[in-house]
Amino acid sequence: MENSGVQARGLTIGEMAARTGLATSAIRHYESQGLVTPFRNASGQRRFARADIRRLSFVMITQGLGFSLAEIRAALATLPPHRAPNKADWARLSRGFAKELDARIAQMEALRERLDGCIGCGCLSLTDCALYNPKDRIKAKGAGPRYLMGNSARDLDG
Repeated sequence: MENSGVQARGLTIGEMAARTGLATSAIRHYESQGLVTPFRNASGQRRFARADIRRLSFVMITQGLGFSLAEIRAALATLPPHRAPNKADWARLSRGFAKELDARIAQMEALRERLDGCIGCGCLSLTDCALYNPKDRIKAKGAGPRYLMGNSARDLDG
């Protein structure tokens, strides 16, 4: 357990790096992105609150799950600025990410099924293949692999 002197003076960037496993340059980058906001001691050195360990851990986990820094920053901005977030705060924040993860999982499962069928069949049939796109008509629905993203040939009708 850390003593009250460490809590009162805050954690140095080196101590944060040791606790989180992040390089000090990464911590400074996350600071520049507004993901953590250290304070300055009387000597002007940056110091971090213990709660910043959890914030940086959250950043590492959510970034690893494919969330952008902008998405993470927006989520962290909903946490109380005047006190360390508690379990209820983190639970509320996590629910939003859980919904997004569920949507991403569903999208990946659908993609896996379509991709396996398309690439795995080997038919190369221009009448049956989900990638068949005469005169590039599906481009009207947007950029990217539209059929794999959920559009179908029926979307071209009318």
